[in-house]
Amino acid sequence: MPVILGGNTGIYLASLAPAFDPDAQAFITAAAITDATQQSAINTLVVDFKGYNIWTKMKAIYPYVGGTSSSTSYNLKNPAQFQITWNGGVTWSNNGVLFGGVNGYGNTGYNISVNNTGSNISAGVYSRTSGINAGSEFGAVDGAFNGLQLAMKFTDNNTYYAVNDFVGNGAGNFVSDTRGMFVVSRTSGVNTKVVYRNGVSLGTQGGTSNTAVNLNVYVGARNNPGGSASSYNSREHAFQYIGETLTAAEVGNLTTAVQAFQTTLGRNVWN
Repeated sequence: MPVILGGNTGIYLASLAPAFDPDAQAFITAAAITDATQQSAINTLVVDFKGYNIWTKMKAIYPYVGGTSSSTSYNLKNPAQFQITWNGGVTWSNNGVLFGGVNGYGNTGYNISVNNTGSNISAGVYSRTSGINAGSEFGAVDGAFNGLQLAMKFTDNNTYYAVNDFVGNGAGNFVSDTRGMFVVSRTSGVNTKVVYRNGVSLGTQGGTSNTAVNLNVYVGARNNPGGSASSYNSREHAFQYIGETLTAAEVGNLTTAVQAFQTTLGRNVWN
């Protein structure tokens, strides 16, 4: 409602801006998000993450809003850290980030060995694209193929996932539809790794190592030693994060919050 000054003076002020969570407002300002629906959705996402007690476990959150290379590059958890540098064939829209599958990817600047221990890590992505794909949703692996990676449905129909261990140890024909929220996480205190789709566990594997590789995580591709990208993806992503280990219940809560966020923006892909 407009604010009237001096009784019947006829002088009006513009409507007062909504009071957003300070962390949401910091992101909105840095990413220059001007759309009211997007602003509200971001604020609700932050409030939900805090209400579920998973905000503190997040290290980098990319909500992919604003529709530009700049707005989609910012980290919601801390806009001053881990801003994505985009490379090659990437397309940005209000639906998120679409990777071209040839040479497009994003360098998050998030180094696993600096920011996570070997057994305390999780990461996830909200995919709007279904089908097989020869690329990785995100990744960083060393010369022995130990590291962090998710390939939802490779050309052999298998899901490949690594959570600071060997990539090939997590293979399985788990999914037919690759739309929705996918999370990989180490189980707290042990070397077990789990992959989830829409809050439901798809597969559990024993980890073979706790290798926190000294590499930055790439999105839309995999980072190899020396910073060379490979395994280029061609899906559309609408959310990504990197953080500490999440329990099954926390994965469920994260999925609920992210799905509500996507629904508000009109880009949800499952019910």
